[in-house]
Amino acid sequence: MTKDLPLTLEASGNGTIRWWIDASYAVHPNMRSHTGATMTLGKGSPYSISSKQKINTVSSTEAELVGISDAMKLIIWTRLFIESQGYSIADNVLYQDNQSTILLANNGKRSSTRNMKQIKIRYFFITDNVQRKNMRIEYCRTENMRAD
Repeated sequence: MTKDLPLTLEASGNGTIRWWIDASYAVHPNMRSHTGATMTLGKGSPYSISSKQKINTVSSTEAELVGISDAMKLIIWTRLFIESQGYSIADNVLYQDNQSTILLANNGKRSSTRNMKQIKIRYFFITDNVQRKNMRIEYCRTENMRAD
């Protein structure tokens, strides 16, 4: 049982926030996907989520985008909160195991198709934050995905 294990949190001191966000496509009876996310500053995970997505998506790429979009408020808030406490953030990295999702998030309109109109607002919000250097997205192999 984990209730008897202590929670140990440590910041690495390098000013890096690391996020792992993953989605499981169409796993609920109503065919909605599920998002898992976790964050660390070095050792331990002070914040993790596991939630059913509020909308249906048509692909695993869209499910991953919805997962990132749903976590964006927390990703941005965490950075701003830590900076407001007087600490500098050198990097805010989001790890993602779906390379199509990374392309859409980084390239925005250049990687979109007209069939994705219903999801564009979500990935343009992500793209905007990547371009403003509020965060960056890096590939993480599925077997190394902590939020799986």
